[in-house]
Amino acid sequence: MPKTYQPSEKIPSSEITPEKHYYTRRQFIKLAAAAAATAALAACGVRPPESDPLPSSSQAPSASPPPAGDLSQELTSYEDVTTFNNFYEFGLDKGDPAKNAGQLKTSPWTVEVYGLVNRPRTFAFEDLLSSYTQEERIYRMRCVEGWSMVIPWQGFTLSQLLKAVEPTAEAKYVRFETLYRPEEMPGLNYNGFPWPYQEGLRLDEAMHNLTILSTGLYGKTLLPQNGAPLRLVVPWKYGFKSIKSIVKIELVAEQPATLWNTTAPREYGFYSNVNPDVPHPRWSQASERRIGEGGRRPTLLFNGYEKEVAGLYAGMDLRSNY
Repeated sequence: MPKTYQPSEKIPSSEITPEKHYYTRRQFIKLAAAAAATAALAACGVRPPESDPLPSSSQAPSASPPPAGDLSQELTSYEDVTTFNNFYEFGLDKGDPAKNAGQLKTSPWTVEVYGLVNRPRTFAFEDLLSSYTQEERIYRMRCVEGWSMVIPWQGFTLSQLLKAVEPTAEAKYVRFETLYRPEEMPGLNYNGFPWPYQEGLRLDEAMHNLTILSTGLYGKTLLPQNGAPLRLVVPWKYGFKSIKSIVKIELVAEQPATLWNTTAPREYGFYSNVNPDVPHPRWSQASERRIGEGGRRPTLLFNGYEKEVAGLYAGMDLRSNY
């Protein structure tokens, strides 16, 4: 049985909606909240949020958005989480990943961890499952487009994996790379992006306890459209930072190139922390639309995880380092 992450702020049991695909597991009251292509394309989708056809949810919509300080939330339905996706390697529309990703072969799977480390290793996915305790965490997921979800993930902290390879003193950043397999990923035929997909974090961000490598959601094995078999989840950043289907993790000294920052640097900064006061050049980030709800709710700084992560950016200008 996976270990449950103990929250700093607990989700009220009255606000948690059991989902038919998950209710046979632990009562959600025992779960926790961790703290409660080109310029014409958006990093989390093809269209701005105002024109996105948001899917229906099995949950009743809220009458009005809660106040910004209200950390209570309902889980996004399993159906929406697994069918309303952005994974451009399988197509540019939100329904494409669920439609096209089934052909992805996720076994065998290995992850190479190398670079500025004392003990470079290539991990078989099965070894990651057996070597690191799987935890259950409920995190908000905020897309740069302005829509959001609340997802119960399973996984383990990235810091455990990085400690195992022993980063050297020169290592300052972590670079991630997604699988590149055109025969199974039809979106790779689109020439507008510098494939393969790459992302990066500062080393202290990667070592933070909220940063996890996910192997599942809703108590089920991670599906290909959600980034199987292994994806990053960094809940205080916009969703495109949480790279999917990882095959390489490299420790480096300099800030690495990332797909979106390379493609449209004026629109997508390296840090991409959720910030209601820093608008995207083509739309505001002040509010968001939660999948399954009516109306919009205020965006929380660092996606509601300010207490946990604000110290990482002390003294930084968040408008310049967006």
